[in-house]
Amino acid sequence: MARIQEKPKGYWRRIFFKELAGHNGSWKKKLKSIHSYTGLPVRTVEILRSLGVTWEITVKEARGRENRIKHTHVYFGQASLTVGWSSGKWPTLDKPTTLELHGVQLVPINCPITCRPGWRSLLSKVLVKKGAGKLCGSDRLISLLYMENGVTVGVWQKQQEIAFVLVNFHYHRLVERNLLGTSTTYVFPYEATDMQAPFDDIDPDYGLHSYSMHLELHNTEDSIASVSFLQLFCRKDQIADGYVPLQVISKEKRQTQQTPLGGKISLPWKTEGLQGCVENCCMLTLTVLAEARTPFWCVSAPVAMTKSKHEEVSYACKGESFLMEFQDSDGKLEIELEWTEEQKQFVIVNLILFLSISKVNRGSSEFRHQL
Repeated sequence: MARIQEKPKGYWRRIFFKELAGHNGSWKKKLKSIHSYTGLPVRTVEILRSLGVTWEITVKEARGRENRIKHTHVYFGQASLTVGWSSGKWPTLDKPTTLELHGVQLVPINCPITCRPGWRSLLSKVLVKKGAGKLCGSDRLISLLYMENGVTVGVWQKQQEIAFVLVNFHYHRLVERNLLGTSTTYVFPYEATDMQAPFDDIDPDYGLHSYSMHLELHNTEDSIASVSFLQLFCRKDQIADGYVPLQVISKEKRQTQQTPLGGKISLPWKTEGLQGCVENCCMLTLTVLAEARTPFWCVSAPVAMTKSKHEEVSYACKGESFLMEFQDSDGKLEIELEWTEEQKQFVIVNLILFLSISKVNRGSSEFRHQL
């Protein structure tokens, strides 16, 4: 029989914090209630709030210095939350800096927060350096750079110093990611099982139909648009260039499918002393569900709106045409919008979802052979 002193160093400390962090599984029952449109747990926000979860960034500079910064504000959307860090001492981009994002749950004991122990679950780790990231937009003071894993950095244009950080967290497996990742002793994020479409050996067109999609455009304060689409499909002869295309909104059927946006496409930002707004930029949260209504592709990231290079004559909307695009290793999304001068609003007139064949094929080797 092993004695207590024979346990690895820190063993009992980790066990203690795991219990306090909700690792006893009492919160799992609440996750079983699923939203009919998004396919995601309805009570995600409720669980995170009841457990007192907060978010921290650990800034690790090249010289070895570390600085922990607590979040300043959170926006809860329908399928994701956006966490912001508007204050803190940030480094310049002259030397590489690592940002580690943690979900934090403090022990509920009566002592100052600065001294209170807790469980820190690693969510992601991003390297920020000069020349890295994708430019999403800018104003006269800052530039918005999208790094990866939902991390967007606002950089002062003159000083090339971080001004603020915005991070998008999709609700899919978000509770598990905030509670089941490891602490600073053994730093590994929670790894969810790969999202796959269920294999159907009877249906020869498995993987080509019965997808659904929920799309939300929002910023750090408000929702701009929130729409759901059902029964998306693709024919085999439409597969090309490594993608399964799903036509969500078509120009040919624009009178019945056109989707107006309910707000301005912009992204407000603020620091301790200044605030501003980046035009023609917002956050995109995408949830693609497979035939069994299970999450298949989940994304939450900034997206820029640019003027379309292909102007076409339109009799329904006589305004200018614009384009939004997002792409990662699992797929891509193309949204075409038109500005209606009479209603003073943007309307989605064309939307195509492209799923990577390699992602669809992960479900089975038999289907991989078919495509």
